[in-house]
Amino acid sequence: MNTFERLAALQLGWRDAVDILVVSFVLYNILVLIRGTRAMQMAIGLLFIASTYFIASAFDLLALQALSQQILFYLPFAIIVLFQHEIRRALASFGKNPLISFLSPPARSSHLSEIAEASVQLARKKIGALIVLERTQSLRAFAETGKALDAIVSSELLQNIFLPNTPLHDGAVIIQGDRVAAAGTFLPLSANADISAEYGTRHRAAVGMSEETDAVIIVISEENGSIAVAHEGVLYENMDGDALERFIGSQTLQRGTGS
Repeated sequence: MNTFERLAALQLGWRDAVDILVVSFVLYNILVLIRGTRAMQMAIGLLFIASTYFIASAFDLLALQALSQQILFYLPFAIIVLFQHEIRRALASFGKNPLISFLSPPARSSHLSEIAEASVQLARKKIGALIVLERTQSLRAFAETGKALDAIVSSELLQNIFLPNTPLHDGAVIIQGDRVAAAGTFLPLSANADISAEYGTRHRAAVGMSEETDAVIIVISEENGSIAVAHEGVLYENMDGDALERFIGSQTLQRGTGS
């Protein structure tokens, strides 16, 4: 019995319908996760390779079926290697708990104003900066790469941290709730080849951090004094103070922060 005959003999029940809906939901979220990335192109290539087995099986092409079967055996290992970054993001997303926002202190609008004011002043002076706002995912591991501060958020403090030739001006500041948790921290660089070559290490670090976590990252360019925000792998550019405060408020106030 070939594939077409097996499909014709299937009798679908309500359990099969639920099964199909669950699989469809999972596949949809995987596609959303990799949409617009290099992983999407690789996924199309892997899908083409996998489809050769089913085509060979349907038309009884024995040689092609045997070759495809061998390729399919190693396909899971190839997926793990090629999509390790996306798998890591997916696992982090699945690990989020919506109850965290109720257990953690929400960011206050007054502190968001302080962050926006500091960003505007740093941009005006063309002082490069990276400010990471924690949301539902804990950034403790990243905070431990820098110097612990545990200080109340203020515009003056943030501006002083990023002044050139000061001990903590390199790296990023991590803000948890209304506290500056750490400064001089290291962020992962994005491997996305679609990022414009005009962007430097700060912008790549901001996008990389937004790909790894659900944090909101403010990046200020020392070349042109522009303000951008990275979130969920997307870089939002050319923001002024009001737009920046609205954006970070809409992202942090609605979900709170992790701990």
